[in-house]
Amino acid sequence: MNPIVECIPNFSEARRPEVVDQIVAAASIPGVRILDRSSDTDHNRTVLTFAGDPAAVEQAAFLAIQKAASLIDMDTHSGEHPRIGATDVVPFVPIAGISMEECVAMARRLGRRVGEELGIPVYLYEAAASRPERTNLEVIRKGQYEGLKADVLVNPARQPDFGPARLGSAGATVIGARAPLVAFNVYLTTGDVAIAKQIAKAMRQSSGGYRFVKAAGFLVDGHAQVSMNLTDYRQTPIARVVETIRREALRYGVGIHHSELVGLIPQEALVDAAVWYTQLDQFTPEQVLETRLASAGSPESSPPAPDFLNALAAAVPAPGGGSAAAYAGAMGAGLVCMVAGLTIGKKKYAEVEERMRVILGEAESLQAALRAAVDEDAAAFEAVMAAFKLPKESPEQLAARNAQVQLATLQAARVPLEAARKAVRVMELAAEVAATGNLNAISDGASGLAMARAALAAAGTNVRINVNSLSEPAAGQSLLAELAALESTATQVEASLRETLATRAGLKF
Repeated sequence: MNPIVECIPNFSEARRPEVVDQIVAAASIPGVRILDRSSDTDHNRTVLTFAGDPAAVEQAAFLAIQKAASLIDMDTHSGEHPRIGATDVVPFVPIAGISMEECVAMARRLGRRVGEELGIPVYLYEAAASRPERTNLEVIRKGQYEGLKADVLVNPARQPDFGPARLGSAGATVIGARAPLVAFNVYLTTGDVAIAKQIAKAMRQSSGGYRFVKAAGFLVDGHAQVSMNLTDYRQTPIARVVETIRREALRYGVGIHHSELVGLIPQEALVDAAVWYTQLDQFTPEQVLETRLASAGSPESSPPAPDFLNALAAAVPAPGGGSAAAYAGAMGAGLVCMVAGLTIGKKKYAEVEERMRVILGEAESLQAALRAAVDEDAAAFEAVMAAFKLPKESPEQLAARNAQVQLATLQAARVPLEAARKAVRVMELAAEVAATGNLNAISDGASGLAMARAALAAAGTNVRINVNSLSEPAAGQSLLAELAALESTATQVEASLRETLATRAGLKF
């Protein structure tokens, strides 16, 4: 089974649907399936759920964070829910074929990238936490955006794991990895929020209630609400939580009006609740029809998708050269990971071990981004083709169509340029591991540089072709200037590698 990871980012916006639309669109890239979108105007918060290939999900999370940062100003934000940033929290959840440790690595890569590229402070939490006290989200959120904005400037304990120690208008973001969580709200037959707060206090673990329950009381749509996160529904089931709230509510002469889910819930959690309420003591999961069908396999299941090389060889326009460039760059990054991994733990290379760990982390991040760029380039090409198909019967339609073609073509140049940037960085890392890493793997480091150099050449060709086809080529001149600078850097890195191969391996050029 191909690995599947779930991501459930929470954004501090629900009252402007057009903003949420743009964030969702940013995350809607190939390899990612949008599963759910849930907005609460009182909380002024949207929970987005998507899943798919780990590299694509990681890239989608970055793009969504980037878009939210450009559209949400935390200095003007208000809402019932605690928050510290435009993208408040981003958890990765292992679903199939991927471990919690791999999700932790995803969280750390994404955190570093968000901190470095977007200048947003990032805190790691849950399984990815860098220190024990940051495991709990509530600790990081203490004081909310306004409190953290002041405290981070003077309190060393509030320093972020990545990014600057100051908050801009996008605030800070919490990124981590965790087990599946159920976000569950219970509404009471009263508007007295004090009752909801008392019940929440009785329920939550931090106040002496149930383990794996986080709870708070709010007033939403005229009803007192007990808002909860159930962090381990197997240890503390939903039915137990609901019935305890029902009993606590009776103490105040009120009852449960209704309940709601925020986002998605594992089927197992609902089945457990049904079994509890119906007292099916002899029940087994295999008695669920859909479970039995899934285990038996479907005779009408579709055949597996062809691999990338087969797709590349097919007589269709995409994926094409730009996707191949990204794929080559990802292979180069993979070889850098290999050499760094073969160096770490070897006594002979103890003095460079810490640097190799850093290189390994960066190379893994580059590989994930370049793997995602394979689909991004194909999507950019398809967007250009779609723009050319827009109607042009009237002058207005023609003008709109031409403008869209210009924008789509410019994006089709930007995507391979981003791949070129990453390819050059892979070259630099490959040259470094070849120079200081495990000598037995020097050829692998050199091969990694060669793959990345090929990626740069292919990506550069795509940049130039697309810029040249712009109706206003001047709009792409800055892209060509950056490409030329990257190619100059690549030439210097190649020269450095030749010197390394001559001194460490005795090769002559």
